[in-house]
Amino acid sequence: MDLLSNKWIVNLLVCCLFIGVGCNSVEKKIYVHLNYTVPCVRLLNATHQIGCQSHLSGNVGVLHVLESEENVDWVLRSGPNPPYLVILESPLFTRSIMMKLKNASSRVAGVAVVAPSANPLEGVSPHTTCPNENTGVYTEKYDPSLAHCNVTVWNPLGSGLSYEQFDFPIFSLKDDNDTQVIRQCYMDHNRAVNGSSPQYPLCAMQLYSHMSAVTDTATCMRRNDINFSISPEMVCDPLGDYNVWASTRPINNTAKGHKMWESVVIAAARLDSRSFFFEVAPGAESGVSGFVTLLAAAHALRNPIQVAPPNRTILYTFFQGETFDYIGSSRMVYDMQNNQFAVDLDNVHSVLEIGQVGLRANSKLWLHSDPVSRKNNSVNAEVMKLIESLQSASAGLNVTVNETGFSQPLPPSSFQRFLRARPIPGVVIEDHQSAFTNRFYESMYDNAEYLNISYPPNLTPEEQLVSVTDTAMALTEVATMVARALYIQAGGAETQLKNINADRNIVTRMLYGFLVRSNNSWFQELIPSDLMSHLADRPTNFYVGVAQQSSEPTLLVKYLLANLTGSPTNISQDNCQNQREDEKDTESKHMYSYMWVQGASPPNSTKREGFCVRSTVRLSKALSPAFDLREYTSKDYSTWTESRWKSIKGRIFLVASHDLEMLTLGVGVAVLLASLLLTYIMSSKADILFSSGREPANATY
Repeated sequence: MDLLSNKWIVNLLVCCLFIGVGCNSVEKKIYVHLNYTVPCVRLLNATHQIGCQSHLSGNVGVLHVLESEENVDWVLRSGPNPPYLVILESPLFTRSIMMKLKNASSRVAGVAVVAPSANPLEGVSPHTTCPNENTGVYTEKYDPSLAHCNVTVWNPLGSGLSYEQFDFPIFSLKDDNDTQVIRQCYMDHNRAVNGSSPQYPLCAMQLYSHMSAVTDTATCMRRNDINFSISPEMVCDPLGDYNVWASTRPINNTAKGHKMWESVVIAAARLDSRSFFFEVAPGAESGVSGFVTLLAAAHALRNPIQVAPPNRTILYTFFQGETFDYIGSSRMVYDMQNNQFAVDLDNVHSVLEIGQVGLRANSKLWLHSDPVSRKNNSVNAEVMKLIESLQSASAGLNVTVNETGFSQPLPPSSFQRFLRARPIPGVVIEDHQSAFTNRFYESMYDNAEYLNISYPPNLTPEEQLVSVTDTAMALTEVATMVARALYIQAGGAETQLKNINADRNIVTRMLYGFLVRSNNSWFQELIPSDLMSHLADRPTNFYVGVAQQSSEPTLLVKYLLANLTGSPTNISQDNCQNQREDEKDTESKHMYSYMWVQGASPPNSTKREGFCVRSTVRLSKALSPAFDLREYTSKDYSTWTESRWKSIKGRIFLVASHDLEMLTLGVGVAVLLASLLLTYIMSSKADILFSSGREPANATY
């Protein structure tokens, strides 16, 4: 290759570089990208789809800040520049307004909701009024009079907004600098003055949240199975995760199925929650209050059970995916029925479930039981014993427990899935007698603020971690009562009850870690180093996610439960990670699990002192049996899936009028045609235009 060719290649590369840099620079001048956007995503089940999505290239609309519900007519009818992308303050994010926008979707390009910095005064719940009504125990076959919340409407504030389908994107925006830029852009360019229409250029927004799956779960799973390429593109994934469980006595987890002479008392709580927006699921009252109480109770029982073991085994279970038709509990029951779990249903003596217990009015808790199964005399007798155990366990504590006092079905609870399999004695502990006390059930406002978890000003994060709140003290009392009741129910001696007390410092740290900031020194000590990336300077997100990996809550609860119920073991890191006491040990892995955690840093050192924890903590699959059975239209099991997507983002920019755009296009086309014509003329006359006087070939000098 000659020197001239090399120079041309270099020049071409330099030009490409400058064009790329120039395009990027122009793009930054045109668009303002939004940094904190949380979308509503599409979910599907056996019958339909819910959620939101944008077009493939995103939805573009002229910004309009909705100032009141009366102002919505501008968007729906009178506004001259549709489609509009509506900015809503959180008080206006209501079912009535959203359904009006949904029904006028041709004039609505999308909605952006400004997340508030404080909770609203009025209750807000985008969930349904009767959660999980079609997959609990109460059906036309079990007791039709109790089905579909005919007796008690559990969530009367439920708007059902989370279960609607919207044909445009809906995003949540953090109330920060981005939101101020949006408001200023609207005020400068879009706001009508004295009733006159705003003039171009107008401020516009573009939202991207195109979803790949459509119609229902059966359709998207069928599309997943179509393989036309080497790397087929999946369009949806089943919702799911892992349940976390542990037992007070080692149970052989390798030999599945029935265990002779084994009787277990199941102590249950749910882990997950949700809200309208993806990855915003604080679940403080709906989930955290219950499972933190159970974790604290398990810790309180560790030493007393070693000193005076009761006759029965207590099985601590933390279920994932319960929000979506009881994914975790239905899977555990299915595995027990099919000899795929460490015990089976014949081994289950009774169930005690801790539900929503963070909002006790006058320190009262309510004991809910199933009126149908209690018609069986033996079941009723065991339920009465369990209620008496709870009442005696509350003696001397700032907690009173009562039965509801009238016949009503169980509230939404994992225990219902066990009752679908067979009559089992059980009680569900709640802070509500009938309808939920929780005014923000399954919403973004069910957070630390709602549980009144606050700290004195000027405390550092580490000081907040150990600052005992009133909520922590109240849940400690509940945990003590639960631990004592479980000990009695398992056959322990009541003389030991005075030695069973939950630790309020443990409860304090757990509440801070889950509801304020998971990236704290205590959580860091209890997990392995490779999970440090899961910790964040924000509250934990309790949305269950898809079944391909363990979520942050599952991993945190797994290691917390191991540290709170297990014991440090003096074995090497290599043996610990290989699930053995030493190189010759091949049996311990069947009875115990071994976890290497990074431990604390000693004073004046940055190197942590890791150690091995031996416990009975295990994970079991929390994936609906419908997907193993390929019954995607099942009415017995959860069929929820989550659509996949490629890009989630938003940006604002100024848009010119349609007439100006058409004029610009016309001028551009005219210039193109003129240049083509000029090029043709110059090409056809090239011999004349570019000829030069040539000397004859036989010229001599």
